[in-house]
Amino acid sequence: MAILVTGGAGYIGSHTVAELLDAGEEVVVVDDLRQGHEAAVLGGSLYVGDIRDEAFLEQVFTEQKIEAVIHFAAYSLVGESMTNPGKYYDNNVHGTQCLLDVMNRHGVKKIVFSSTAAVYGEPVRIPIEESDPTMPTNPYGETKLTMERMMKWYDQSYGIKYVSLRYFNAAGAHHSGTIGEDHNPETHLIPLILQVPLGQREQVSVYGSDYPTEDGTCIRDYLHVSDLADAHLLALKRLRDGLPSAVYNLGSGQGFSVKQMIDAARQVTGHPIPAVDVPRREGDPAVLIASSDKAKRELGWAPKRDQLEEIIASAWKWHQAHPQGYGK
Repeated sequence: MAILVTGGAGYIGSHTVAELLDAGEEVVVVDDLRQGHEAAVLGGSLYVGDIRDEAFLEQVFTEQKIEAVIHFAAYSLVGESMTNPGKYYDNNVHGTQCLLDVMNRHGVKKIVFSSTAAVYGEPVRIPIEESDPTMPTNPYGETKLTMERMMKWYDQSYGIKYVSLRYFNAAGAHHSGTIGEDHNPETHLIPLILQVPLGQREQVSVYGSDYPTEDGTCIRDYLHVSDLADAHLLALKRLRDGLPSAVYNLGSGQGFSVKQMIDAARQVTGHPIPAVDVPRREGDPAVLIASSDKAKRELGWAPKRDQLEEIIASAWKWHQAHPQGYGK
């Protein structure tokens, strides 16, 4: 029996595929390759197509014996979701509905879902707990929350059990240096910082230096992408053990400011990395840090690669070897 990974050619998806393969699992990947990269899929069977195409999904579920699904396939750019919300509802919400319907028809009753801290919106406390209010401030977060709620009702009606993983800032790259982060456009902080020592930009922009934090810049919770992948395997084990559906935060539980990230990258790369202060971006909370106590308690999960320099060094190894990303 195989594990189907939707969006398995993307950043977090490909690292999860790598962990599944290392664990001896049979893996089937579905990805339309609009955001993912074929070269990021290190093994298993790859089907290229759109999860909104139910005929395509029927082919996959008919040709492969699928035990469970790990669902990453979604658009995830907050800014774009603000200007084109329909694109996000159509791809994220409708795509998930198509996937769940095909799963139900084929009797596949387990799904691990890649959710996001964006479901919380502006936090009411730090660290954020799973029981805190979910009030997204953008369509991306709203669609992810809608997908979670859809799974709750599919569980109630059809017995499809789910684990939803709400994670914070994924970072770093695989220890082998063979897969890493390659987005177009790139919006994540660490790759943007590393573009300076790579000679691809002259300086890094710091969006807001007047936040109520120690150094005035935003604080975020960074988690190594391979630690995230480990959590998906533990969530799969929970479902195999026949336990109820559940929601978990995933984060390191510690926060680092933008200036701290830049300083750490300077240490790792040996490059001065000039930084320039620019105005805040609308909707950026000052501090986002997760409480992962529930995941540690119920899944037995804990980050293994929680040193900031280690996370950045793994990313630097990848970007040095692949300065133009995959296959370029």
